[in-house]
Amino acid sequence: MNPKVSVIIPAYNTEAYLAKAIESVLEQTLTDIEVIIVDDASTDKTVEVAKSFTDPRLKVIVNQENLGAAAARNRALRAAQGEWIAVLDSDDWYAPERLSKLVSLANEKNADMIADDLYLINDGETSPWSTLIQESEERIDNILQIDIVYFVETDIYGQPGLHLGISKPLFKREFLVKHGIEYDDAIRMGQDFWIDMKCLIKGARFFLEPKPYYFYRSRPGSLVHKSQLSRLNQYLNASNSFMQQEVVKKNPALMRAMSYNNSVYKKHLAYLQVVEPLKEGKWLKALTEMAKNPYFFYDFISRLNNIIERRIQYYVMGNKSVFEISYNIQRERKTTN
Repeated sequence: MNPKVSVIIPAYNTEAYLAKAIESVLEQTLTDIEVIIVDDASTDKTVEVAKSFTDPRLKVIVNQENLGAAAARNRALRAAQGEWIAVLDSDDWYAPERLSKLVSLANEKNADMIADDLYLINDGETSPWSTLIQESEERIDNILQIDIVYFVETDIYGQPGLHLGISKPLFKREFLVKHGIEYDDAIRMGQDFWIDMKCLIKGARFFLEPKPYYFYRSRPGSLVHKSQLSRLNQYLNASNSFMQQEVVKKNPALMRAMSYNNSVYKKHLAYLQVVEPLKEGKWLKALTEMAKNPYFFYDFISRLNNIIERRIQYYVMGNKSVFEISYNIQRERKTTN
């Protein structure tokens, strides 16, 4: 008989964190589960940590070459047998009752996807500093159905909002299989947003439970800290691809939301195409990009106060988390109000 939930965990060089992630799954109050870990060609002891667990519900798959988190998740998806698919990043962890609570609510609502709020916690700290919903300033007290327009409108890059694109929904496996939905291998960062979009485009019933049961760790070296230029180019390509679909073209509200998101991507890209070469000392390339982007200086001046404040915090005050996702969420919220 197939398990109720398949928990898939892609892992890459997270030997210091993986055990906690695995333990949080094996200790769930819902015991009818399988756990599929896909090591993406780690160079540390990640595989050894994974294989140190003897629970028969756990399976370890090892990639011989690094394929990226999306490809690793797809390999786990294809091996999964559960009624529900739950995703866990290898440096995060679940509250003990998470799967039991979400599966029960999903069945009650006849959901195809169900997510919870996220606890936001900095690496090395023992208590969360906030939650995703609290930082969004959205007032959500009861379980809420999420439609695709709301999903896009509240997840604009670099702007305050709900940002459900970083949430970790449970997916009904039957729905994924029926519509042939997998992660996009070409998107190596931020894949969650785009698989959610694929599901919503196909009419998935998506619900949000406002209570947090997922601990989202922010740490240096994780994917959220990788090149923003690469991330934005991937997002823009994915967004353009979505906007070519007839079902999107026939939804004016969705087209407006995605067009606005695209304009934000392009604005940030234009800025970073100057800033990234400057950081690398490639002055000629930076000057060339400035010439292509006459609005760079206006954009730079609008960001100057934040740039100065971050450097004062880092170099003078010793705040080493100033460039991490948690700090930036706080600053974005404060400076755009």
